[in-house]
Amino acid sequence: MSQLLHTMLRVGNLERSIAFYTQVMGMKLLRTSENPEYKYTLAFVGYADESSGQAVVELTYNWGTESYDLGTAFGHLAIGEDDIYARCEAIAAAGGKIVRAPGPVAGGRTEIAFVEDPDGYKIELIQMKSASNGLG
Repeated sequence: MSQLLHTMLRVGNLERSIAFYTQVMGMKLLRTSENPEYKYTLAFVGYADESSGQAVVELTYNWGTESYDLGTAFGHLAIGEDDIYARCEAIAAAGGKIVRAPGPVAGGRTEIAFVEDPDGYKIELIQMKSASNGLG
């Protein structure tokens, strides 16, 4: 059996990113580890631990690197929500940045929204009732 465990994102300020993913997105800080020899710190955040079958996000802070060129290859993380409209209101109230208001995807019925984290990574929120349908 195989299982998707995590997605790694390089971040420029670990404390700021942990605060965003826990306080704004509602995830839990699952664990951290520090490697002084190679000068990096890892923080794992998610809605549940990998042992429960959930994938998590690994935030990697390389000491002394404050920003990254995000490039054009990476698209976004996707999170299923019961109510993207209420979730976007809560995210905005917590200081999060909504970059695409909730509503139907162009040319389809699936309801989505997009949020941006402090490093510029995009997070798509998908209404759970249609999350397994793709964007049709």
